Amino acid sequence: MSARAIWKGVLVAGKERVPVKLYSAVADRSVHFRLLHRIDKAPVRQVLVNPGTGKPVPYADSLRAWQADDGRRVLLTDDDLATVNPDKSRDIELLSALPLGAIDHRWYDRPYYLGPDGDDRSDLDALATALERDNREGLARWVMRDKEYLGALRVHEGHPMLVTLRHREQVVSQTSLSAPGGAALDRRELDMSKQLIGMLETHFDPGEYQDEYRQRVMDLIDTKRRGGKVRKAPPKRRRASSDLTRALEASLKQR
Repeated sequence: MSARAIWKGVLVAGKERVPVKLYSAVADRSVHFRLLHRIDKAPVRQVLVNPGTGKPVPYADSLRAWQADDGRRVLLTDDDLATVNPDKSRDIELLSALPLGAIDHRWYDRPYYLGPDGDDRSDLDALATALERDNREGLARWVMRDKEYLGALRVHEGHPMLVTLRHREQVVSQTSLSAPGGAALDRRELDMSKQLIGMLETHFDPGEYQDEYRQRVMDLIDTKRRGGKVRKAPPKRRRASSDLTRALEASLKQR
């Protein structure tokens, strides 16, 4: 099944303007359930309820409010919020070019594919090739559906991609964590750790790592659909070892 574009824009690099389409590079494969009334199995829906009266409240009669630490509330209308929305635009502005890897992986959020908006993809290919040959990634900014995004323009296997970036407030600094404690490692423990890492070394194949929980849920649904019985397997118990040397020796022996 061919991918469907979710948004159209114009990639702006200096005086160059390249019409592009944005495609989602990830898909939601979670298993979604319907909520039913336990007694008559009728589908139920979520409603807004006034806790004082217990009566439903129509969405049109609701208001947004921001609550301060002292309990005071600031009421906000749709017109209020509209005043702070970014200006509508279809431009994906290329702000700068950075060395590949300059952006810490913690900042990457959601990936999108970039494709040409039309039959001519020469301008987009030229920009992607230039980034790839110079081992660079672009820093871009754009507005999509009333929200401003900052992202990295990257090339993956010859195909241009936009990866949205998290904001500074969203990334927790490692300085907020306490430094690890414990006794210093001796030479034997370090050598065994290096040996174990060497034995585990391999190439990453994403095809080998699938959503096993989702598959188990779908197998469970299929079993119940066919009228089969569900049997719960006993949990596997593993004893935690407080002796690092013995744990490393056991791991090496198992490998």
